[in-house]
Amino acid sequence: MTDAQARLQSTTFTPFSKLALAHAVAVCGDVFLTVSLAGTLFFDAATAEARPKVLLYLVVTMAPFAVVAPVLGPFLDRTRGGRRLLIALAAGGRGVLCLLMANAVDSLTLYPLAFGALVLSKGHAIAKSALVPSVVDHRDELVLANSRLALIGVVGGFVGAPIAAGILQIGDAEWVLRAGAIVFLFAMVAGLGIPRARTVGAQETAEDRELLHVPSIVVAGGAMALVRAVVGFTTFFAAFVLKSEGEPAWMFGTVLVGSAVGNGLGVLLAPVLRRRIREEWILVGALLTPAVPLVFAARSYGRTSLVFLAFAVAAAAAASRLAFDSLLQRDAADAARGRAFARYETRFQLLWVAGGVLAVLLPSRGRLGVFLVALALLFAGLSYLGAVRRNYTSRKSRAVPDPGG
Repeated sequence: MTDAQARLQSTTFTPFSKLALAHAVAVCGDVFLTVSLAGTLFFDAATAEARPKVLLYLVVTMAPFAVVAPVLGPFLDRTRGGRRLLIALAAGGRGVLCLLMANAVDSLTLYPLAFGALVLSKGHAIAKSALVPSVVDHRDELVLANSRLALIGVVGGFVGAPIAAGILQIGDAEWVLRAGAIVFLFAMVAGLGIPRARTVGAQETAEDRELLHVPSIVVAGGAMALVRAVVGFTTFFAAFVLKSEGEPAWMFGTVLVGSAVGNGLGVLLAPVLRRRIREEWILVGALLTPAVPLVFAARSYGRTSLVFLAFAVAAAAAASRLAFDSLLQRDAADAARGRAFARYETRFQLLWVAGGVLAVLLPSRGRLGVFLVALALLFAGLSYLGAVRRNYTSRKSRAVPDPGG
């Protein structure tokens, strides 16, 4: 078998395919959960009534990470099969919570149940990212593997979204949740089929913690955090702009399609770019490329600008996330990978919530929102570019031998 065939097999067949299947079905279930919550928290209420509901939901989304970072991270690294087990348990637990939420849609009990579902959803995301290096044979293929997982997740979402929306249209949020419970049951079965890890992570050492503070990870994490803030802001700002301007339902759908297309483009481009450039430069390009067109979109604001905003932010977020995940998988210590993903995901989610809160509090003016997003991406891209160049110059200077030595 040639090297090319071996690399292809490492990301096409088992055990990668088993992880991919479990991830796709879980994403499909998450879509059912999201559609049901959107119907109960946002679309059924007037704009003024929706804002406090969405703010409460955003506060709830921060809480899961008080559990994820200190508890789930070490569990993933120190338990043989812990990452696989968490994927299966996260799916089964969300299925049970969907059934409970179906009976609590109109009560305050919905919020703690949604909290539990979010804990499990983030646990799944962290376990999936931590598993990737163990299901491929070549570290150079990390971007490709992450890209394929992301693309498979998009397919899972595309399959689930129209079905969930159709159920919501015919019935109500309760039936969407019940259908989602069935999807999560299949995801749990698929998760149990993922092979166990060959080794168990050791106790985290001072050296492992130090490896998480290498410049390549730290500066990339800062840039990625700002990207997540932009995603959170865009998600809620676009929704409130559309709602306040009384846009028809098809316009909501057009914005969602623009976001989905952008996400797919980012997922497809990242592995192609990785064949020519390193992860750091993919992240730089993902930040800077959409910034300038968004400035012009803000100047001539209209429906097209809002669709382009959704497209550009989704493409930038998808490509930059693949680059960051691969960079962290590349540079973080094996024994602390689960903890690393848990810590960074915690920071990213807090920034996502902060962006969402800003969107809820700002007046729903589309021109202002598009301009703020362009400014944030431009600042993040230029700052990260400067940091990468400084790190490169520093490494180069250390590599040059002292002539007087």
